[in-house]
Amino acid sequence: MKIVALAGGVGGAKLAHGLAQILAPEELTIIVNTGDDFEHFGMYICPDLDTVCYTLAGLANPETGWGRVNESWNTISNIEKLGGPAWFRLGDQDIATHLERTRRLKEGQSLSQITRDFCNAWGIKHTILPMSDSPVQTIVDTDEGELAFQEYFVHRRCEPRVKGFRFDGIQVAEPVIGAREAIESAEAIVICPSNPWVSVDPILRVIALIPVPRSVPRGEGKKIIAVSPIIAGKTVKGPAAKMYAELGIEPSALAVAEHYRGLLSGFVLDDLDAHLSDNIETKTLVTNTIMNSNSDRARLARVVLHFIGSL
Repeated sequence: MKIVALAGGVGGAKLAHGLAQILAPEELTIIVNTGDDFEHFGMYICPDLDTVCYTLAGLANPETGWGRVNESWNTISNIEKLGGPAWFRLGDQDIATHLERTRRLKEGQSLSQITRDFCNAWGIKHTILPMSDSPVQTIVDTDEGELAFQEYFVHRRCEPRVKGFRFDGIQVAEPVIGAREAIESAEAIVICPSNPWVSVDPILRVIALIPVPRSVPRGEGKKIIAVSPIIAGKTVKGPAAKMYAELGIEPSALAVAEHYRGLLSGFVLDDLDAHLSDNIETKTLVTNTIMNSNSDRARLARVVLHFIGSL
C-alpha cells in the first residue's frame, strides 16, 4: 500500500514515524509543512521539517518531541550571556543542521535536495519532502497585529489572541519534484494529527488539494484520511485548540472534521470523542490516538492503514 503522509509538528512527526515502522521506504512519502521556516542569526531554520527528520532518524528529544536528543546548549547560553536573543532555543547539534543547510542554500541548492542529503546522512530510508522549494511564510493575525509564526508561537508563547492567518508566497509556491508523482501513485493520503490551520492548510494549498483562496476542496478520486489532533477539546501539544476557540469555534474533533469538510474519505478520532462520531459527515474510526511510545505510533499507524483498506 502506497501512502502519502502530510505532517507538521510533533504529533505529525509521531504518526509519520509510526507509518515508517510499518511501510517499506518505497511505500511511504512524507510531505512536510515549511510555512513556519524562518531566518534567525543568519541561519535558515525549518522547525517542522527538522522535527520530522529527527523523529524518523531516532534523533529527536523524547521529552519535548522537538530538537535533538542528548543536546548541549553552549552556544545559545553564551549568546544569552552576551545579551543576544535567546528566545528560540537552539541546541549545538541543531545549529550544525541549520548552518549546513544555510551554506548549501546560498550555493544555490534546493531545500528538497538538501533534505534528501540530510536524510541519507541520518540513515532515513523513507522519502521526506518539504512541501515546496519556494519560501512560504505563515503570518498570524492577532489582536496585537500581524506576527510571523515563530514570533507568535515561540517568542510570544501563543499569548496574543488569534484573528486569522495568511501564507505569504503561497500563490506562487509549487510542490517539490516528486510530490505530485507520489500523490498520483498513492492509494491514500493520510493527514497526520497536526495543526489544521498552520501545519496542514499550507501543504494542502501547495499541493492543490484545496484552492487558494479556500473554497471547494479538490480531493476527488483519492482516499484522504485525517487523524484528529484534538482530543476531548484539547491538544496534546501545540495551540490548535486555543486557535479554534479564539476564532469562535468550539475546539473538538468535530471542529477538525468540519475544517476538512468535503475533502475526506475517513476521519480518525480518539476514544474520548466517540460521542461525536455520529455528527461527522464522513466515515469514522474511533480508537486510542495517544502516542506515548514508538509502539503506540506503530499501533495507531496499523489501525489507520487497516481503516484505509476498509474504505
